[in-house]
Amino acid sequence: MPRMLDVSDDVRAEIGDEEAERLLVGDNTPGNYDCTSCRTPGDAAQEPTSTVLFVGDETAVLAFAHASCIPSQVVTVSEEQLQGAVRSITASQDADSITKSDPRQAVLGVTSGLILLDGDVHPGLVVEPTGPIVRPGSDGPGDDFLTLLTEQGFRPVTDLERRPERNSGWSVLLAMGQLHAVLSPGADGTASTAWWQAHQPLHVTEGWRAAANKSNTVFVYAAPAGVIGQQPREDLLRSALERAAASGQLVAAAMPLAGT
Repeated sequence: MPRMLDVSDDVRAEIGDEEAERLLVGDNTPGNYDCTSCRTPGDAAQEPTSTVLFVGDETAVLAFAHASCIPSQVVTVSEEQLQGAVRSITASQDADSITKSDPRQAVLGVTSGLILLDGDVHPGLVVEPTGPIVRPGSDGPGDDFLTLLTEQGFRPVTDLERRPERNSGWSVLLAMGQLHAVLSPGADGTASTAWWQAHQPLHVTEGWRAAANKSNTVFVYAAPAGVIGQQPREDLLRSALERAAASGQLVAAAMPLAGT
């Protein structure tokens, strides 16, 4: 459905004609949004709406605003102001959060899928490392992944039919209809940092985006390496999550959706 959307020449130059036209005809554009200026709800299908492109040193994030608040424009900001969405997961950040015993950097695999709860579908992400993760400073064998996440606010899952509890300060960044990062709180109240960041924005299905925009909440599940595996279908992913929960190898958290 076409939106009452304004894409300025400056924004079009940054995102390209193809993406601009997709926005104008309704693709990758939310019906409802929080205005990036006044922070109150807006509806791109019912009222004039501006596209606002925030450009940092390394990436860009598209947001929406009431046309009465600000015109469509490109806004240059720092990476800190983009809440660390594209900040690389450096060794120093790993020292404060999660590392592997292997000297190579930990790699977190992320799979998106829809989770059925109480007859309704919810957007979900499943996080699984490529190898064991141990507590920073530890040289011993073992896998502390779930323990470390529990210490950061994730909760054990014993029943997949129960909604995960919200984890304060964490969020999932979706920009221009693609998944960019899972953001965690910064130390001592500083800006959020990328706990997980896509090397390239990840595609999610239209159904996933619709569910995320409807609830503004994403359920993030995590399991140790080798527990879930690559599942080609959502029903198989669900079965793998149920087995992980039954064996005490699954934690989860509900996170608000940042971006659109």
